[in-house]
Amino acid sequence: MHTFVGWRAVHSTHNNPAKGGIRYSLSSNQDEVEALAALMTYKCALIGVPFGGSKGALKIDPRDWQEHELEKITRRFAQELIKHGFLNSGMNVPAPDLGTNEQTMMWIADEYRRLKPEDINGMACVTGKPLGGNGIEGRTEATGRGVQFAVQAFFYNTEDAQKAGFAGNDLRGRSVVVQGLGNVGYHAAKFLSEDDGCHITAVIERDGVIRNPDGLDIEVLKKHVVATGGVQGFAGGTFDAEGAKGLEDDCDILIPAALEQVLHGGNAGQIQTRLIVEAANGPTTYEADRILREKGVVIIPDLFANAGGVAVSYFEWVKNLTHIPFGMMERRYDEKGHRTLARSLEMMTGRAFPKEAEAEFFQGRREIDLVRSGLEDIMRSTYVELSRRWNDPHDPATDLRSAAYAVSINRIGEAYRAIGI
Repeated sequence: MHTFVGWRAVHSTHNNPAKGGIRYSLSSNQDEVEALAALMTYKCALIGVPFGGSKGALKIDPRDWQEHELEKITRRFAQELIKHGFLNSGMNVPAPDLGTNEQTMMWIADEYRRLKPEDINGMACVTGKPLGGNGIEGRTEATGRGVQFAVQAFFYNTEDAQKAGFAGNDLRGRSVVVQGLGNVGYHAAKFLSEDDGCHITAVIERDGVIRNPDGLDIEVLKKHVVATGGVQGFAGGTFDAEGAKGLEDDCDILIPAALEQVLHGGNAGQIQTRLIVEAANGPTTYEADRILREKGVVIIPDLFANAGGVAVSYFEWVKNLTHIPFGMMERRYDEKGHRTLARSLEMMTGRAFPKEAEAEFFQGRREIDLVRSGLEDIMRSTYVELSRRWNDPHDPATDLRSAAYAVSINRIGEAYRAIGI
């Protein structure tokens, strides 16, 4: 018989349900869970999704258990969450976090469905489920895609880009260092290089850092990391076992996408980037934040930069409540409209519509297209609010982190005032 310790904390229910991941980690404790629940409150309020903040953890190392054992542990944990009112689509909706994944969420959802078969919205009790289990297209890439949109939104604002010392707002050719090639770091690096023309000049992993001043091939590097467990031996770059030194590389953009507190008082003075994008939670200590701001380094805070995951979780929750995939009602209608437009253009010009453009032009809105569009809108519109607060002529925020918390807390206050509190 084994005994396990777990937590589920709720920070705020100014909006229901409360939202936040469940992590499996031996380092988890009650203080950490409560702090992360508060962070979820502010993050959801900042990007305008109607959730309160929650977080959960189970004090185990998932690598110590076989899959069938993990399933039993997870289902038993789910039973306790259900019993205490911490798992249902209207009150508390978990998601994957450190040490958990879509399979973990599917076990939890299935256990809820088994115990609450009368709940027609049961599959909305968790998000981050696999596609075959009522998940949503784009959830896996969501946080990394959100990081890309956050960077784009920053560079769209010429005035803000100038504060970081950038002469223009074009991302093409910008040098980027990424710490961590897990799900978030990989997708952020992939999209910034493929879509925006950035050069990923260094990637930091557990075993060291791999560098290439002309840009690393992220797809090939990812396959190497999956196969070998690290970046050492990758033929497309130069390896250095001192991975932490990679954070001090001269680059335009630094993206810490793995561990907490990697930027601290001991190395902040040596950081040479102009823009830090906090794809991880809490990668910058208070002391490092102060030193970096004094040096003129702009930081896009975690509260905003990594909010893509909860944004797409919101889309998945809505999809599960409406019981209809995004795009199902519009896709064929869109296709017919596009074909009618193409025929009209052919009649007006006397020229045939280009064959090479037909597939993309005629295609109706797919779920992935709508998810990406919705996420981009959330990230862009949120950054507009941050920038406005940062550049307020009467009471400017000292930095983007302060602006993010100011916007978030104000929205939470508005929600409480609306209900008379």
